[in-house]
Amino acid sequence: MSYTEISYEVADGIATITLNRPQRLNAFTTTMARELIAAFDEVDADDDVRVVVMTGAGRGFCAGADLGGGADTFNAGRRPELEGAETIDGVPRDGGGTVSLRIAACTKPVIGAYNGPAVGVGVTMTLPMDIRIAAESAKFGFVFARRGIVPEAASTWFLPRVVGISQAMEWVATGRVFGPEEARAGGLVSRVVPDAELLPTAYGIAREIAENTSAVSVAVARQMLWGMLGSATPWAAHRYDSQAMFEVGRGADAAEGVAAFLEKRAAVFPGRVSKDFPPSVPRWPVRPDDY
Repeated sequence: MSYTEISYEVADGIATITLNRPQRLNAFTTTMARELIAAFDEVDADDDVRVVVMTGAGRGFCAGADLGGGADTFNAGRRPELEGAETIDGVPRDGGGTVSLRIAACTKPVIGAYNGPAVGVGVTMTLPMDIRIAAESAKFGFVFARRGIVPEAASTWFLPRVVGISQAMEWVATGRVFGPEEARAGGLVSRVVPDAELLPTAYGIAREIAENTSAVSVAVARQMLWGMLGSATPWAAHRYDSQAMFEVGRGADAAEGVAAFLEKRAAVFPGRVSKDFPPSVPRWPVRPDDY
């Protein structure tokens, strides 16, 4: 589709999604939310896409919600663009949550590359990403309490699981903006790199995945790892591990992986996520029946 507030490009098995409202520090809008969902639909529909890198245009990643609506920015009853929007319990679905849950459901690994400030929904929508890397110029803030609102984008589920409840509550309760080293120490990002090295680092990880691994194996592993975060017992993981190993172990990718190792050559995995994803592995997150 044609995008107006993001850009979408694919090269060498890597899809790059760029938030593209640099004049507004890529502030989040209803249009951006819809375009991001459409872009991740494209990702999942294209077996040639192995990895996603998401970043921002200009000097920021995403400054949070666009506050151009003034005092009524978060008043859903005064936002005509939400007319006809999908609802939960009679109220419009939170836009950040529609994006974060779509990212969560992606079958390809997602790398977040924070090239500048990521505040409010600019950081919460990225919590389901698998790998997060910050430039030295990046800043973060869960600033909701300072705006008289609450965390969104399903972040009350994701954030404590990513960084732990104590760190999550400190950042949410204070609403303060903090730098990349604190984000790394708290587990929000795995690396902090000089600004000029941000995208090369992200693409280096993406290429390592795209060039060396089975797309099916990575897709299954992503679903299983995230899906087990809410399990009460490792026996649930053992059940899915056993079934998944049984199914993929008899597939063409497993045969190719072993043959390539024994023959001391690079593997060429034939599996396609669209047709070879094991049916026994539950897709995650599953929408509850009462939603």
